[in-house]
Amino acid sequence: MRLLILGGTVFLGYAIAEEAAARGHEVTIFSRGKSASGMLSNVKHLIGDRDGGMQALEQGTWDAVIDTSGYVPRIVKAGAELLEGRVGHYTFVSSVSVYRDLSRPGAAEEDAVLELEDASSEDVAAHYGGLKARCEAVLAEQLPGRVLVIRPGLIVGPRDATDRFTYWPSRIARGGEVLAPGPKAAPVQIIDVRDLASWMVSMTEARRTGVFNAAGEPGRVTMEALLEQCRSALNPSAKLTWADEGFLAGQGAGAWMELPLWLPDSGETAAFTGLVQVNVDKALAAGLTFRPLEETIRDTAAWDAGRPTDVPRKAGLAPQREAELLAKWHRLRRE
Repeated sequence: MRLLILGGTVFLGYAIAEEAAARGHEVTIFSRGKSASGMLSNVKHLIGDRDGGMQALEQGTWDAVIDTSGYVPRIVKAGAELLEGRVGHYTFVSSVSVYRDLSRPGAAEEDAVLELEDASSEDVAAHYGGLKARCEAVLAEQLPGRVLVIRPGLIVGPRDATDRFTYWPSRIARGGEVLAPGPKAAPVQIIDVRDLASWMVSMTEARRTGVFNAAGEPGRVTMEALLEQCRSALNPSAKLTWADEGFLAGQGAGAWMELPLWLPDSGETAAFTGLVQVNVDKALAAGLTFRPLEETIRDTAAWDAGRPTDVPRKAGLAPQREAELLAKWHRLRRE
């Protein structure tokens, strides 16, 4: 298969390119060339910019394209128009953030998605889910019957520079007393980037179309199970100190980023607790499988340990902040 990947140098795009090349496909990636860390030797690399600099894609044909870097409908439409007569199948990486109601568990592919109040907006930070939903619609209009839409949940594993999952294996590997956010039974829904990439390449090979959620199996992992497996796999001497949701919220602890994977049921995050409980029945029926969680934990920790120490981490508690919260929690428990 001649495969074009829009993106392909970082995280999911890199994993897809690596998987497809390993299967013997002829892989071309198109990117801005800004990530020197993601150059695979066995793929062709075209340099350009999706926003007005796609000249490198004006020639050539491909059996399929996998779009890992589409966020703005105008730009996605321009790319689809350019490639329309020269690609047979189009896989688009969207997000579970497209769903209108994520306050409840079980969001499924047929559920309502967000609509942009301002159709001209291109503010990805403010309207990420709505823009992704509109990108899906643009592709369905431009390439009817040829589009596969993948809506991933939280993607984790080696090369995950967001640190939203990476923080926990690395923090527990360092040992000592670790602040753990309660409740212990809180759901955690994650998918290893390599499992997602492998399944997506298989779906593209089969020319599957339609919409599929792609996240971890609901109920498979809780916060306690995740942190205990990190401790068992990386540093059994680490001590987990569980602080309850009310205490953490009262101390202004930041959900999701400062305390990765923590989504309180109250406050602003109550509207998003379904983000880690989406329905993946359709993907499971289409062959999505998951490697053991311990493998993801070990490989992520090993990758992070090889990163330069001066690279700023994007998520997780700063050591001083963690120590302050632990001290306050213990003081409260004594009073």
